[in-house]
Amino acid sequence: MKDPRQHPGPPRIFTLDTPQHLAEQAALEFQVRANAAIQEAGRFAVVLSGGSTPAAMMKELATPEHAPLVDWSRVHVFWSDERCVLPNDEHSNFAMANAALLSCVPIPAENIHRMQGELDPREAADAYDRLLRKFFGAETAFDLTYLGLGPDGHTASLFPNTEALDVKDRNCVANRAPGHVVSPWRLTLTYPAINASKAVIFLVQGKEKADIVARVLEGPRDVRQLPAQDIAPRGTLTWFLDEAAAAKLSRKS
Repeated sequence: MKDPRQHPGPPRIFTLDTPQHLAEQAALEFQVRANAAIQEAGRFAVVLSGGSTPAAMMKELATPEHAPLVDWSRVHVFWSDERCVLPNDEHSNFAMANAALLSCVPIPAENIHRMQGELDPREAADAYDRLLRKFFGAETAFDLTYLGLGPDGHTASLFPNTEALDVKDRNCVANRAPGHVVSPWRLTLTYPAINASKAVIFLVQGKEKADIVARVLEGPRDVRQLPAQDIAPRGTLTWFLDEAAAAKLSRKS
């Protein structure tokens, strides 16, 4: 499996004045990119992530303003990562997405490709790797991947100084989440899978993220400590921040 990482130009950074406007813009991106991908290729393959900011985007996407404008029969949903819990657990990324979006729109059940967090972590990772290879063929190529940013600089479940950072021949692996009491084992997409995306959008909000946003975007490059710095898709890389999260950046747009 190829690792598509190159040395792209600087990411596009957009600062939205409120979290609500961030959610609205993120939902609009989904809508526009879905329609373009469906018109071009007949389907839209999107990766969702966990966290409160992506949840707000999903709730916005399920509103009457956005939901009717997407052909959900041609949308295929995947996940960036998952906790090793049951699919109805309150900490499950699938459960969150299902409540916020998937149960509210007419998407076929067979188009929802969740990570099976209830299985043995390595078995679940192997199963998701096979699922992606079957769906995409030789080269994974998501149309759009949404990501969040953890306070330690992780994204998906690519945590600092963990083995998953070095994987180059898999789409999905099991990875330990250092210090996390709730489900220390996680399933995560790897860098090659994420970086093969045609577009990646980070969604980050809140003043508690201001320091780590500045370190990742403007600090020294240290991908072992700040894994989000190694997200370099073959397509576009965009960051949507609210004003609080962008407060310590020297450049804003």
